[in-house]
Amino acid sequence: MALLASLVLASSAWFAAPTQASVAAPPPGFVALFNGRDLSGWRGGTTYDHRQLLELPAAERAALIADWTRSLTELKDGKPHWRVESGELFNDGFGGYATTERDYGDFELRLEFKLAPGADSGVYLRGVPQVQIWDPTMPDPKGHGYAFGSGGLWNNTKGTPGRDPKVRADRPIGEWNALRVTMIGTRVSVWLNGQQVVEDVVLENYYDKVNKALTAEQRRPVPDRGPIQLQTHGGATTWRNIFVRELPSSR
Repeated sequence: MALLASLVLASSAWFAAPTQASVAAPPPGFVALFNGRDLSGWRGGTTYDHRQLLELPAAERAALIADWTRSLTELKDGKPHWRVESGELFNDGFGGYATTERDYGDFELRLEFKLAPGADSGVYLRGVPQVQIWDPTMPDPKGHGYAFGSGGLWNNTKGTPGRDPKVRADRPIGEWNALRVTMIGTRVSVWLNGQQVVEDVVLENYYDKVNKALTAEQRRPVPDRGPIQLQTHGGATTWRNIFVRELPSSR
């Protein structure tokens, strides 16, 4: 509890409003995951169980990652899906997921994002979906919950705490949003634009959850370590000031 309290106090002011500069210095104790110039430190990825990736033979794993990474720079209308513009990381909604080359255990993540109308994106934690990011004004005939806003753990069981955000804290489409996530063990807390939208909720392991061959007893929590991923889902999203701080292991 003391660690959680210190995290709240240390971070609330920085996330009260997004910064204006495209490239800001990392806050004390953080390192930048995006350098404002290129995709150094990032590879491609997709919705893929990180445990299974690590179990592949080295050559097969390298080939799969190389294929995902090529998809980051595939061209659409003469421009790559992922590109740096004025110190910001732009994605047109297609291509692989921008995935950290490093794996992380317990951490605090801070970033800013800006959505185009109709965008649907997210942040995978240790390779597991996801902190949901989307346009809350989209029509919702299938009842996905767009109107609840961004920040919820959308792949958790529907109706459970944290699956939808506690409050809708999104800024208008086209404006910058400040996202802060802490992951300690399997528990996740999320703040959007200074408001806590998810409080200390277990992130369900999506991959075991959807594997019908597994019994309830065979399902396992999310992995101890894995990458951070920026999802592509068909709508343009711009990212900047992506910072991470590794935390002492809770295990």
